[in-house]
Amino acid sequence: MSIPVKISVLMSLYNTDFEVSQRAIRSVLNQDFQEFELIIIDDGSLANDRDSLLRLVEAHEDKIVYIRHRNQGQADSINRGVLNSKGDFITILDSDDEYKPNHLSACLREMHDVDLICSTTETIVDSPEDYYVPDKNDLSKHIHLDEVILFGTLFGRKHVFNAIDFEGGFAADSHFYEKALAQFPTKKVALKTYIYYRNNPNSTCSTVKKENLMLNI
Repeated sequence: MSIPVKISVLMSLYNTDFEVSQRAIRSVLNQDFQEFELIIIDDGSLANDRDSLLRLVEAHEDKIVYIRHRNQGQADSINRGVLNSKGDFITILDSDDEYKPNHLSACLREMHDVDLICSTTETIVDSPEDYYVPDKNDLSKHIHLDEVILFGTLFGRKHVFNAIDFEGGFAADSHFYEKALAQFPTKKVALKTYIYYRNNPNSTCSTVKKENLMLNI
């Protein structure tokens, strides 16, 4: 008998090194709450080990759905994942991050009086500067990660994700949360069950930060 799907975990993947994406996938498979599906949306990757990825998917096809389309960006990929999801709740995992084993159960416990949450993270950095990212309202300024909305920590009831599409560009996660805040009960919690790897030089935040530094030289 198949396990019912209560949570749909959406992961957009684009040219992520297999060892890194495997870490993310296994962190979902190893959750202490098992009523989930993991939907991987391959956003037209050309530079990853697709054979190894597909072998991992096939080994866990009772839990994993794999979708591939031409490169469209993370926002469109997550929107497609929403359309294909079965869970009562939806959440996201960046392909270069990971969950602690109690992440899904911890998020569920926070949902008794709200429709959407986001949370702070356990953040892996190379230097203290990595705790700060560009402020979406003024890219020349930087704010601490605990003050921002992060894609992967969004966790909510499916009707929230059905009502609001993600839009591309910097701070898409924050813009989504602000729209949800105007329509649904929301809150930010201090779970720190999401492990966020900020020591990735190719991340969107790192790229924007570098571009702003170059402009100010």
